Amino acid sequence: MARNGTKSRLFVRGSRWWADLRAFSDVGGKREPLVARGENLATTDREVAEVLLGDRICELHERRRNKTLLGIEDDATLAEYASQHLVLKAKSGNFTEKWLQESEHRLRRATEFFGADRSLSSIGVKDVQGFSNWLQELPSPRGGTLSPGTVRHHLNSLSNLFRRAQSENSVPPGHNPVASLIDKPVAQEGEADWLEVHEAALLLEAARYHVSSKRDPLSFMHPLIATYLLTGGRTQEVLGLEVGDVSFDRKIVTFRPHAHRRLKTRSARRNVPLWPQLSNILQEYVFGGESPAGEGLLFTSSRTGAMVRDFRKPLDGIAERAGWKAGEIRSKMFRHTYCAARLQTLDHGAPVSPFTVAKELGHGGDSLVKRIYGHLGEIRQRSEVMEYRVEHHRELLGDRLTVLSRSGDASTP
Repeated sequence: MARNGTKSRLFVRGSRWWADLRAFSDVGGKREPLVARGENLATTDREVAEVLLGDRICELHERRRNKTLLGIEDDATLAEYASQHLVLKAKSGNFTEKWLQESEHRLRRATEFFGADRSLSSIGVKDVQGFSNWLQELPSPRGGTLSPGTVRHHLNSLSNLFRRAQSENSVPPGHNPVASLIDKPVAQEGEADWLEVHEAALLLEAARYHVSSKRDPLSFMHPLIATYLLTGGRTQEVLGLEVGDVSFDRKIVTFRPHAHRRLKTRSARRNVPLWPQLSNILQEYVFGGESPAGEGLLFTSSRTGAMVRDFRKPLDGIAERAGWKAGEIRSKMFRHTYCAARLQTLDHGAPVSPFTVAKELGHGGDSLVKRIYGHLGEIRQRSEVMEYRVEHHRELLGDRLTVLSRSGDASTP
């Protein structure tokens, strides 16, 4: 059995192997358990212990080299640095709470794979490739495994951490193993889901019949869906609108940063036309009560009075009433729907410019409209205004509209 002393690098405690690395105390070496990846306790296998010891010695030699040649005093561990990295991101004020939560989740997975005490400088390209392969085998919430796009997001979060580490001299200059990885997973591209004009009109009509309940207290699904379909706003942009952002006099809807939420990019601050159909719906919603709402969020949770976070359940109920299945209709589709329908409208008698539509969507240029958001539908809406009215599409909707009208009559108080 190995002797427990400073000259002995392997020793046993109980039945488990430890390493005495106090010879590297200048770079963090100490007595420590030799734990294999995926395990919680030190190994009981001497051969495994010897391999782990060799890897750890190489890591400490690398730390000493970095300290001597590059002046890197603090070779931070992954868990420690990830925590610091996220705190600084939050303090910058440039990132939403949701973005920070997602980044934390991804970096927690990286820590789980590499180990909390793994030094940043010891993580190489081969290690990152192993992390990528590991992620691709993890189960996804919807069944199957994580998609290539989700894996890519994890790698991007880790790469961003290494960029900060380089800037703070916590790793050698240029040390970003994620950036050096040649074969990164790529998200599978395909046409996004969206609604034809007549389908959007049917969904909006179904929302008009929506009745809130104790289990489903959101009473504003009709104006909410109308605002999505008739502004092209992103999910959080619409949920974060304030009453003052809707100007019935100037006929515009303003998307700007609020305490409730930030905007995705600088170009996301914009004015969008308040189309007549949306104006009528929102006027009834805002001024239809006993007293008009003068300030605060346009759409608030009746339970908390705060910004709405999730409305998928009532949206599913509305979609099912109109003939879709639960889960088929989601708010992201509404942005694509607006873009597709808006591109078919006229601007002073001429086809609207893609750049105009891009500005309404909050893009800096029209490339995303041409490449992703523009969809060629079967219905041409050649008018000066954006609108979704079922009376314009009765022949196309046929029985679906008839069934909807009957169910609406049955549910009307």
